[in-house]
Amino acid sequence: MSEVIDRPLLEREAAARTRLRIIDCDIHPSLHAKSDLNPFMAKRWQEHLKTFGDHLRTPYMGTTPYPRSSPLLARRDAWPPTGGPPGSDLHFMRKQYLDPLDVEFGVLQVLDMFIFSQQDLELGAAIQRAVNDWQLAHWTSREPRLRPSILVGQDGADLAIAEIERCAKIGQYLQINISPRANEPLGRRRYWPIFARAQELGLPIGIHTGGYGGHPPTAGGWPSYYAEEHQSNAHTMAATLASLVLEGVFEHFPRLKIVFIEGGFGWISAAMWRMDQHFERFRSEVAHLKRKPSEYVREHFWFTTQPVDEPDEAKHLRSLIEWVGIDRLLFSSDYPHWDFDDPRFAFKTPLSEAEKLKIFQTNAHAVYKF
Repeated sequence: MSEVIDRPLLEREAAARTRLRIIDCDIHPSLHAKSDLNPFMAKRWQEHLKTFGDHLRTPYMGTTPYPRSSPLLARRDAWPPTGGPPGSDLHFMRKQYLDPLDVEFGVLQVLDMFIFSQQDLELGAAIQRAVNDWQLAHWTSREPRLRPSILVGQDGADLAIAEIERCAKIGQYLQINISPRANEPLGRRRYWPIFARAQELGLPIGIHTGGYGGHPPTAGGWPSYYAEEHQSNAHTMAATLASLVLEGVFEHFPRLKIVFIEGGFGWISAAMWRMDQHFERFRSEVAHLKRKPSEYVREHFWFTTQPVDEPDEAKHLRSLIEWVGIDRLLFSSDYPHWDFDDPRFAFKTPLSEAEKLKIFQTNAHAVYKF
């Protein structure tokens, strides 16, 4: 008797073998309520937040740099039907994004509670510790595809190191996250103990755009418009890149990996060209650099794709990708935010199957330990 062939099953198995399993390097989970952190926070700090609230480096701030037309930075369809803010319902996240778009892994990037911007460094460390534990309890333990980052406040290096050590013993975290809008440029030596420990542990440093540093986001002062503020994110990341490279961070930490998250990539080539040009003219001032700045960038930095720059002609986007380097790009969606990049439509320029594999999967495997 001949064997009966289940063709639909074979077709599904073939599709599973050839499909592109996406690694998304920027997914934003949210607290359903601030009280979600109470099980992970000492009573002292719970009472402190009730009595005094936040004490941020940007004082008297009652809003985010995004308009009311996009509350919580979210797309309109991302509000869970069960209530709560976008990104707070795991079941809904699975249904809306993880399952239909075949996400193999997602790297969590928590923005709640102004994590990096607390002026009271001990309070900030308590919030960071609670958020780091909450990521495991509410997300990773329930959904192994979602992987957490160690969130630390860069301006209290001793507290940051203690939290890094604690989380490293747990062993489930993919990177160490700090803010680009610190009290000083991130290449300064006060931040080097964090870089040293990251290198020793083999963990990348993740730097997500934004934050509240107590300083204007532009060199010209505070913006007038939301559109102006959003545009300034790229300027912040460019300044951070220059500081890390020109201060000589990578001469001291030659195995350190840096991931720039949600800063786009259209500005990177121009930044490298300009740094190289100035390096030739000011070489004696930065004698600690043994190579051209662009060489450090191409060896130590990776950039997530969102928001993908969208020139009118696809060939110009192709040029940007080639200038930055296909090996340096990691896909990110920014789910569930309003400027979410759907992986099916994120790139206007056609990508070969090999290029898609690099951006959507293998580059991330080279950076992170999944």
